[in-house]
Amino acid sequence: MSDVKIKRALLSVSDKSGLVELGHALAKRDVELVSTGGTAKTLREAGLKVKDISELTGFPEMMDGRVKTLHPKVHGGLLAVRDNAEHAAAMKEHGIGAIDLVVVNLYPFAQTVAKGASRDEIIENIDIGGPSMVRSAAKNHAFVTIVTDPADYDNLVAEMEESGGKTSYDFRRKCAAKAYSATAAYDSMISQWFAFADQQQFFPDMLAINGNRAEELRYGENPHQRAALYLPIGPHSSGIAQAEQIQGKELSYNNYNDADAALELVSEFRDGPPTVVIVKHANPCGVATGETLIEAYRAALECDSVSAFGGIVAVNRPLDGATAEAITEIFTEVVAAPAADDAAKAVFAKKKNLRLLITGDLPDPKRDGLTVKPITGGLLVQSRDNGFVPDSDFKVVTKRAPSAQELADCRFAWTIAKHVKSNAIVYAKDGATAGIGAGQMNRRDSARIAAIKAREAAETYGWESPRTVGSAVASDAFFPFADGLLAAAEAGATAVIQPGGSMRDDEVIAAADEAGLAMVFTGMRHFRH
Repeated sequence: MSDVKIKRALLSVSDKSGLVELGHALAKRDVELVSTGGTAKTLREAGLKVKDISELTGFPEMMDGRVKTLHPKVHGGLLAVRDNAEHAAAMKEHGIGAIDLVVVNLYPFAQTVAKGASRDEIIENIDIGGPSMVRSAAKNHAFVTIVTDPADYDNLVAEMEESGGKTSYDFRRKCAAKAYSATAAYDSMISQWFAFADQQQFFPDMLAINGNRAEELRYGENPHQRAALYLPIGPHSSGIAQAEQIQGKELSYNNYNDADAALELVSEFRDGPPTVVIVKHANPCGVATGETLIEAYRAALECDSVSAFGGIVAVNRPLDGATAEAITEIFTEVVAAPAADDAAKAVFAKKKNLRLLITGDLPDPKRDGLTVKPITGGLLVQSRDNGFVPDSDFKVVTKRAPSAQELADCRFAWTIAKHVKSNAIVYAKDGATAGIGAGQMNRRDSARIAAIKAREAAETYGWESPRTVGSAVASDAFFPFADGLLAAAEAGATAVIQPGGSMRDDEVIAAADEAGLAMVFTGMRHFRH
């Protein structure tokens, strides 16, 4: 495949950024400019000579611009195989001129949806001629250059500068690949709008998942795996993927995964008191609230200072210097905060590898959405676990009702348990976790492991007794047997919160009554695998 001289260019863009500069660069090389509507107007106002598409086709634009480029003199000029004798003869017979360059970006469909436009306006922003030209030009990339992204204008100009107004086959091939990605993403956004918004389908017949690659990561979960970060195309919530990294080395796959888990949990407290979450391997190892962030951080760290080493910290308030100083007392991989003051940034600047992520507003934990998990041969798709049970819906099932403090600790522990890998057990007391047991094959072992961590913390900090004494304990799912509940009672818990629903609920309730525990049922399970 040889280089192709750019003699005629067809420009039709919604996003006018960089258009005039590109037009001048093309005109400088004597490229004939053909254009449509507002694009032609912008180029003329910049003093450039432009041929209207109607001059090329001999047919006027009509139907409010719906019909203008869908014409044989456009698509013939794009699709003709230049070294095919029959194609060349057809071009000559019908007066079709070759088009060597197409610069198109599409109607702003996603932006129109995002601004809350009416259905009629959304429909009008479904581009027809644009994708058709893009696909025609991309298919015939052996002879035609297609550019769909204003960010690539400089690359196009540089390519032409280096080769005397020509483009190489490799350049055209790369442009074609990007062009088909653009039309695929565009069509998928439209299909999703029709499915989710217009037709109110929860699980559409075809689920399109789109993203732009933001960066390729050093490796995946392990060094032998490859990984990349993609950002969703179209309306979406902001989170760790959109956070601004202030300092520190590049984030790894595991850093993103763990930081996301920390942000999701701390967002549960976005309207609450100062709260700190410490996460290790996507599981919280310490969570606490306090009058100040530093107070909350100290309490969270004391839950499991061993696991916190090399962990991820997320806070729900702008980070201050004193809290930053406390965080840097042990090795920390990532800190995520809505904001950070100059004092905090100065503290972290002394730790060149520590990553500081500024998230802005925390995401809404009650937002809708889908989660996707790949399995061999398919995808599992479900709604987000945004379930919430108000205190008024808690059902007291024991003879003794929880005190106000026990109920507050139950609520706190229950909120944390939602974010702990199953089987999950969380002890909490006075707005701080006392022990967390995660990811065990039975919840009795989770209850025991969490209690062991609490005893170790008491030994480390010289407390008279572990924080589990007088605590509330949360279980993400029902206790299938009384053994897990009895293990919590042995650790000193006085109140229990769990979904209920076991065949042996009566047995578990009787065991709670015998141990003098207060227990409430939520009626909602929070498995996390």
